Amino acid sequence: MRFIYFIVFIFIGLACSKTEKDLPFIGEKTADNKNHTVGEFSFLNQDSTLISQTAVTGKVYVADFFFTSCPTICPVMKTQMLRVHEKFKSNENFLILSHSIDPEHDSLSVLKAYKKGLVGNAPNWHFLRAEKIYTHTLAQNRYFVSALEDPAAKADGGFVHSGAFVLVDKKGHIRGVYDGTKEDQVNKLINDIPLLLTANK
Repeated sequence: MRFIYFIVFIFIGLACSKTEKDLPFIGEKTADNKNHTVGEFSFLNQDSTLISQTAVTGKVYVADFFFTSCPTICPVMKTQMLRVHEKFKSNENFLILSHSIDPEHDSLSVLKAYKKGLVGNAPNWHFLRAEKIYTHTLAQNRYFVSALEDPAAKADGGFVHSGAFVLVDKKGHIRGVYDGTKEDQVNKLINDIPLLLTANK
């Protein structure tokens, strides 16, 4: 019995010893051997406030891509993202960026009403809008997740997109990609976020 307790304590110790350095840097390195960063971007949020790279500099954030009329995975994603928000809503160094991939329908007023109905007043959660091609290109080339308009995908609302939650550190490096439709994956995200919040970067 003592041996079993000893093994359990070892596993607990290993779990508790995880640090920011254990999280990978996702994306190919640049020509000068620097880690990939999301880079510059510019969106308007639901309140017509410009959200750019300046707004996230020095902060940890989670990004996802959705649309308000999505009939499939988006409602599940937002239920899971609410868990993330609830956990970190009081941390001024944490943000959530939810990018609409359907700006033709998702006007700023639609996004504002959607946010109000979902989460109410949440200063650290932005619902973002830009030109469709801009958002889709950003998703695929900088966050490495899918976001495509596909008229053949009628059952999916005319778009094909990833359910990924992308974790970005204080310097704009992608440090994790999690399936936002799966509770266990979001549990892992919730456990990884504090590693970046406490990192001295």
